[in-house]
Amino acid sequence: MISKVVTEIRLVKAFFIAGLAALLGFIAAHIDVAGTMGLIALPFVALYLIWVFNKPVRALYTVLYTGFFANGMIRYSTAPFGLSIDVFLLITLIAALAKPQKGRSALLKNPFVYAIAVWTAFTVFEIINPEARSFAAWFYSVRGTALYMMQLIILTILLIDDKKGMLKFVNIWIFCSALAAVWGMKQLYLGVNHAEQMWLDAGAYKTHLLFGRLRVFSFYSDAGQFGAAMGHVLLICLILSLGPVKRKFKLGYLALSVFFFWAMAVSGTRGALFVPLSGFMVYLFLTKNFKILSIGIAVVGILFGLLKFTNVGAGNYQVQRMRSALDPNDPSLQVRLDNQKKFAAYLKSRPIGGGIGSAGSWGQRFSPGTFLAETPTDSWYVKIWAETGIVGLWIHLGMIITIAVTGTVMIFRMKNDLHLRQISMALFSGYIGIAFASYSNQVIGQAPSGIVVFMSLGLIWLAYKWDKAAQLMDTNEIKQ
Repeated sequence: MISKVVTEIRLVKAFFIAGLAALLGFIAAHIDVAGTMGLIALPFVALYLIWVFNKPVRALYTVLYTGFFANGMIRYSTAPFGLSIDVFLLITLIAALAKPQKGRSALLKNPFVYAIAVWTAFTVFEIINPEARSFAAWFYSVRGTALYMMQLIILTILLIDDKKGMLKFVNIWIFCSALAAVWGMKQLYLGVNHAEQMWLDAGAYKTHLLFGRLRVFSFYSDAGQFGAAMGHVLLICLILSLGPVKRKFKLGYLALSVFFFWAMAVSGTRGALFVPLSGFMVYLFLTKNFKILSIGIAVVGILFGLLKFTNVGAGNYQVQRMRSALDPNDPSLQVRLDNQKKFAAYLKSRPIGGGIGSAGSWGQRFSPGTFLAETPTDSWYVKIWAETGIVGLWIHLGMIITIAVTGTVMIFRMKNDLHLRQISMALFSGYIGIAFASYSNQVIGQAPSGIVVFMSLGLIWLAYKWDKAAQLMDTNEIKQ
C-alpha cells in the first residue's frame, strides 16, 4: 500500500516537472534570448532574495563584491552593469527595513551621518540649479556624488553588529583586491584579452599606453582607479601588520603590502602614491607615539628627496612615473592648472556651479558641446567645484573635515580592544589617503574605492561604540 502511494507521488512529480518544462519551452520559443535567460535566472533570483532577506547583511556584502567588478564588466557587455550597484543597494535597504534590529536606528545619530546628510541635501537642492541642462544627468551623477555615500554608511551601521562582521568586510576587500592585482599581473605579462583590447582601441589607449608601456587597469574602470585602490589596500595591510596579531598574520599582511605596492606601481598612476604616504602619516599621528611619527616623517622626507632631487631608479619606468608627480613643470600638471583657471573664470558668476552631471563623462553624454562637458576636470574636487560651485565645494570640504576631526577624536578615545583600534586606525587612515589622492583623480566617487571608504566610516563609528560599551562594562565590574 505504502509503495503504491510512493509510486503515485513520484508520477505526480514527474508529470508536474514535465508540464512545467513544456510550459517553459513554449514560452521560450515565443520570446527572445534575453527573455529566455531571464526565465532561467528567475529561480536563482528567488533563492538569492530568500537568502538575503533571512540575513540582510549578506546583501550589503553583495554590494561590496559588486563594487569591485561592475565597472570592469562594462567591457564585456552592453548591459548596464553600473546600475547593478543601485539594484543591490535597493535590495539591501528593503531587506534591512523588512527585518529591523531593535535599537539600531539610534546609532545613526552621529557626526559622520550628519555631515554626509548635509552634503546629500545640498546635492538634492542642485536639481533646481538654473544652469543645469539635464535632470537625467543629475540622476546618474548624483549616485556617486552623494547617494552612495549616504546609503552605504547608513546600511553599514544598521547591518554590521560585531567585530566579526568588521573583519569579514576587511577580508572581502583584501581578497577582491588580490584578485585584481593577479589579473593586473596577467595583463602585464601575458597581455590583455579581446574585450580589453577593444576597450583600448576605442580610445583608452591614449591614456593607458604610454611610450609603448601598458598602464595596468585590471578589471577596474581605468588605471587611475586601479592604482589608487592598490595604494589604499596596501596601506590597510601595512597598518594591520603593525597591530597586535599573530606572527603568521603579520608576515601575511606584509607580503600582501609588497604585492599591492607592485600593483600600484605598474598602474602608472602618479597620484596613487599619495594614498599610502598621507595615510601612513595619519596612522603615525593616531598612534600618539611622536617619536615614531618623527622617524616616519624623516623616512617620507628621504623618499621625497630621492624622487625629487636625485636620479635614483631613473632606469625604472614606474619610478620615473612617480617622480614626474613631484615635478611642478610636468606638462600634464600645467594643463590641469590651465583648466582650473578656465573654471575659475566660468564659475565666478555661478556660485552653485553648472549643475550635477554637467561635467565629465555625464556632461559629454547629456550636454555635449558645453564648456563644462568639454573641459576636463581630472580632480574630484575640481569636478565638485565645477558642478556645485564655490558653495558646494565648501560644503563638501566641510563634510570631509568634519569626518576627519571627529574620526580622530573617536580613535583617540578607543582604549579597550587594541586590535579593534588598529583596524579602525587602518580604515580611517585609508579614508584620509583617498581624500588626498582625490585631488589628482576622481577616486572617492568611483567604485570600489567609494564603497569601501564609506563602509569604513560606518565601521569606525561602530567600533567606537563597541569600545565605549566595553569600557563602561569594565568600569561597572570594577565598581562591583
